[in-house]
Amino acid sequence: MKKNIGIAMGGYSSEYQISLKSGQVVCDHLSDELYEIYPLHILKDKWVCVVDNKEYPINRGDFTVTINDQTISFDCIFNAIHGTPGEDGHLQGYLAMLNIPHTSCAMYQAALTFNKRDLLATLKPFGIKSAASYYLNKGQNIDTKLICEKVGLPCFVKANKAGSSFGVTKVYKEEELTQAIEVSLKEDDEIIIESFLDGTEVSVGVIRYKGQLKVLPITEIVSENDFFDYQAKYEGKSQEITPARISEQMAETVSQIAKNIYEVLNMQGFSRSEFIFVDGYPYLLEMNTIPGLTAESILPQQAAKAGISLEDLFGNAVEEALKIGRKF
Repeated sequence: MKKNIGIAMGGYSSEYQISLKSGQVVCDHLSDELYEIYPLHILKDKWVCVVDNKEYPINRGDFTVTINDQTISFDCIFNAIHGTPGEDGHLQGYLAMLNIPHTSCAMYQAALTFNKRDLLATLKPFGIKSAASYYLNKGQNIDTKLICEKVGLPCFVKANKAGSSFGVTKVYKEEELTQAIEVSLKEDDEIIIESFLDGTEVSVGVIRYKGQLKVLPITEIVSENDFFDYQAKYEGKSQEITPARISEQMAETVSQIAKNIYEVLNMQGFSRSEFIFVDGYPYLLEMNTIPGLTAESILPQQAAKAGISLEDLFGNAVEEALKIGRKF
């Protein structure tokens, strides 16, 4: 009998449209010979299962859906929600309470990795290097002089809990800081301001594939814009070169660090970590646990270079989740 797989997509953040695209790609490539596939749109104003262009409300009490008088429960949820509530631990905690397997990491790891400040602070004792930073919360006094003394110029002002480069500004002058902070506060009430790292940017995917931890071929990111912003990521304003044009030693170093991070955090599912090489050593920027999943997205590109098709990539994620079962 086929397993019922719900593909959760959408979300409550500025990334919801990107998530809908990722989720649809999963629906299109997950094997319908092995699974019954149900697109689940988790949105601010509604939770619905979309079948043949009809919407069926999801029961939030047990995460079932009734279609043509038949109640469907899910054997596994493929989590394709970028941002809240799918990438920050909320959905993971909810599914854990209902004892439903899912393809992403557990609640704690999702919450930790989604919070840039907490992630970098947690990894620092393990020798993971990152840029000099300054923290600021909504309502706190903005001391632009102190910020410049701490991180220098240029610097990046980032929403602490956001993705797809929403709420990110590269700042060159002290007088630009206040406006950049206002942009970030539209996305989150916490901000991280980081020093500019001048070097080669790479992205490293790590997955659990057929029971073994696998580091995928590394991608070098060359943005046509000032940094790897929304346009660069989604509107073709960048080159994503896989494998990256870095030395074998650099590749080995960053691959081992990405793998160590995955193991230290006791991760499950996909991870895609971003680094910048400075003087030959990789500095961690962030980790994504629900990366883009379209054919053009970085992690699927890396999987393709490793000989893993989208059908295999997504099917493996489901099977790995089912192996773990209902033990969270």
